[in-house]
Amino acid sequence: YHCTIASRPSFNQQLNSHSSKLLTMDANKQRWTILGQDPEILLAALANILSWFVVTFCPRFLPYLLPSSPEEEQDGDAISIDATRTRCISIGRPGGMEQLRLVTLKKDICTIGYNVKHVSPAPYTPADGFELPEDCAVVKNLAFSVNYADCTIRWGLYESAKKFVGYPIVPGFDVAGKIERVPKNNNSNFKVGDRVFGCTLFGAYSSRVVIPTIQLRKIPDCIDSFSKAASFPAVSLTALYALHLAGYFPGGFDEGASRHKFKNKSILIHSAAGGVGSFLVQMSKVLGLGPIVGVVGRSSKVDEAYRLGCDAVIDKSSEDLWSAATKACPDGFSTIMDANGVSTLKESYNALAPSGRLIVFGFHSNLPLGQAMLNPLEWIKMARKQSNMPKFDAMDLTVSNKSVLGFNLSFFADEREILSDMFDQILEWISNEKLECPNVVEMEMKNIALAHEFISSGKSIGKIVVSTEPTSSS
Repeated sequence: YHCTIASRPSFNQQLNSHSSKLLTMDANKQRWTILGQDPEILLAALANILSWFVVTFCPRFLPYLLPSSPEEEQDGDAISIDATRTRCISIGRPGGMEQLRLVTLKKDICTIGYNVKHVSPAPYTPADGFELPEDCAVVKNLAFSVNYADCTIRWGLYESAKKFVGYPIVPGFDVAGKIERVPKNNNSNFKVGDRVFGCTLFGAYSSRVVIPTIQLRKIPDCIDSFSKAASFPAVSLTALYALHLAGYFPGGFDEGASRHKFKNKSILIHSAAGGVGSFLVQMSKVLGLGPIVGVVGRSSKVDEAYRLGCDAVIDKSSEDLWSAATKACPDGFSTIMDANGVSTLKESYNALAPSGRLIVFGFHSNLPLGQAMLNPLEWIKMARKQSNMPKFDAMDLTVSNKSVLGFNLSFFADEREILSDMFDQILEWISNEKLECPNVVEMEMKNIALAHEFISSGKSIGKIVVSTEPTSSS
């Protein structure tokens, strides 16, 4: 018999072992993690908890949590005299509603998206002026929309915002206004005064934005206000790209590359009355999919989902979602659009038909609903939800003939052409009245915190749009 006696590890050995578990290198992402977590997430958690603590227990110290930047105007007299200065919503660091600061920038400074690096790093143009490149224009922005992503940016949880901008950041994607400045060698079809709308990769919460002209379009006559024009670029592009991943765009009914040749063309759309969901319903109708089954979370949204074009609507607040889904489509769905996250992803996958595709573009249920700020308990809840996220086995995907695809358009800085083509298609459908603009709830910049509160409550229908001036109609 041989007996091996293992000696107890020394203190230094134990310390090194614990240290290696505490601080490790994520081989996939090539960055260090702390207890398996991205350090930036942990810093965001600490920043949010600090905001919660100060607001709750010692609000007199709140001004110390509101960092300013050199680009902001400090002279109150200059602000009141010069109305041409850019006003924007700046977020100085992760936190609660207190971080949504309405500021005035110094003369000639505009906000800018992260994909216009040849002018300046986001979020602001240089203080000493800048030469406008041939592929850009300055837009006097009169309206911008509020998306749920903006709340996650404020919390410090939006990956592309952290990666490409950091803090301070001016959030927002959708703009609508007038061309204020074009380059000296203007090769675009825009001129000063043109009514335009489009997208920017952050920087939209502003009255003046530098934007590549490929991301802009002239507002058609059928759109009668800047608020309506600002309500749909990002959500409609998200919807159409999701249908592209699903295999239904581009490609006509007779093209082999299209999934239209499959017998099952059913689609289930979560949050069917929301911003992206409302366009998914309408576009599915245009592309000939069906039956179109919409899911809503409140009874007040059922009629709107039917009006948009759903063949069946499931109100998950009053009936079992998956029993109703099986009843609506017993053979399973060809496509399921899911931005919910942990609450539905697993069952969405199970509800797919053979050859079905689950398209993932958000994780709303992983995040707190209706919270102005994130206290320690909310972070614990989020960590628990994250640990319960489903994992999809490659063997099962193959045997069951199912696919799971995900995307986030805020990473698409280099994919201008495909998004430009999709923008043209959306504009054509809008002009031909095949698509309609969402219902708009309009607010003022000074009420931006209320806008964030409203969209995070889950009670909004359509889009929340903020006017940079008291009246944003043409």
